[in-house]
Amino acid sequence: MQLTNSCIIVFAKAPRPGTTKTRLIPLLGADGAAALQARLVEHTLVTAKAAAVGSVALYGTPAADEFLRTCAERYDVPLVDQCEGDLGKRMHTALDNAFAQSACVLLIGSDCPALTVRHLRSAERALADGRDAVFVPTEDGGYALVGLTRIHPKLFSDICWSTSRVMEATRVRLRELGFNWTELETLWDVDRPADYVRLMASGLVAATG
Repeated sequence: MQLTNSCIIVFAKAPRPGTTKTRLIPLLGADGAAALQARLVEHTLVTAKAAAVGSVALYGTPAADEFLRTCAERYDVPLVDQCEGDLGKRMHTALDNAFAQSACVLLIGSDCPALTVRHLRSAERALADGRDAVFVPTEDGGYALVGLTRIHPKLFSDICWSTSRVMEATRVRLRELGFNWTELETLWDVDRPADYVRLMASGLVAATG
């Protein structure tokens, strides 16, 4: 099978009230937090498609969700169900599957609307220039993008996800595995009330109705 050059995987959680953006529920209410999640997912898909660096796939949880199915149709992307397990296992499985058809794979979530077409193209270019990996760190200590030209399960195993030490622990793994990597500028996620205020001030995503 001939490999395509690059692809982008978008990880997204279905915008169901009470189960998504829970730290924003005190500010927005359960319905408002879910509505924001929906806007963030669509914003991310628009950005991924506009980058035009390769194919785009939506990895949803659960993939049977009506909103995610509608997004897949609207943006003409395949919808794939995330596997069971922690975030590390789900990311590794999705990336490993993508390498069956693509030589360079980028994976992003939907929590970072500050991630732009420029960042995606810069990440793809870093991989094309010979890097094994590229990351976009976030201010909370995690990362909004991982891009790879090769994969190893240890890169995603035994990481304390959703903590301030995710990127730090990942750097240790990268050194242990002998990966040649680069990091782009640090961006910010939308998880807490202060992040929502920042998002509204940025104008990146419309306010929830």
